[in-house]
Amino acid sequence: MSVVQSVRSAPSPAATGAGFLTGLRVFSARSLKKSFRGGESLLMAILLPVFLMLIFTFVMGGAIDVGGGGRQAYLAYVMPAVVLTAAGFGASYTAVVVSQDVTTGFMNRLRTMPFPAVTVLLGHAVSSMVRNLIATAVVFAVGFGVGFRTEVGAGQLLGSVGLILLWILAITVIFALLGLVAGSPESANGYGFVLLFLPYVSSGFAPVETMPGWLQGFAQHQPMTPVIDASRALMNGQDAGADLWIAVAWCLGFMAVAVWIMAVVFPRKVAR
Repeated sequence: MSVVQSVRSAPSPAATGAGFLTGLRVFSARSLKKSFRGGESLLMAILLPVFLMLIFTFVMGGAIDVGGGGRQAYLAYVMPAVVLTAAGFGASYTAVVVSQDVTTGFMNRLRTMPFPAVTVLLGHAVSSMVRNLIATAVVFAVGFGVGFRTEVGAGQLLGSVGLILLWILAITVIFALLGLVAGSPESANGYGFVLLFLPYVSSGFAPVETMPGWLQGFAQHQPMTPVIDASRALMNGQDAGADLWIAVAWCLGFMAVAVWIMAVVFPRKVAR
């Protein structure tokens, strides 16, 4: 056998490709750059909750009784709902960009390359968390600027922020799933629109007891109410009680179901 034949018959080294962490880093950076280039969505996710907080505090805060204390007491009452509303609007962008990657064939092209294509979805999730952290920080800063104060210890404050971050992660995963199964970016945006109204039909902006009887059952038992109640209690130095564990169960349950559905749908939706 000649030298040329030996070289030709020798097996070529396997392509190692990029690892999971490398793919996650690359696509997280890609998603962040894309979201900051289209600053309208980031701006809306920040400005809309801030405007809501100012409107509810200064227009309706004097009319809604949350146990005395006037507008400052109502600001402390409404702050968790405003932060979680910001999270919803910030996470909704994830559904649009994931749907764009699916419908344009971007994910299909990535499946031919030697790295885990699922890191595209995870990169969008990481980017959404970063955007939401920025929006949350801005909302808190404006809240402190207009009079929000808390004297809780570091443990309770971290617990409140941790619960908010857990909900942000849960709703980000849900919106990523909606983007994966939607037929178009417009459809993905429409499917998630319903979730953005959940804070308004909860204990976020007014006590459930003030709502009509036929609405109280839904408002009391939908997932946003225990999340908001537990966050508010921890943020204001009160005992969150069972609401904390119910809120954590809702968040973990949403993530488990959404991840399971994505694991089933992703290989079929994004075919080689």
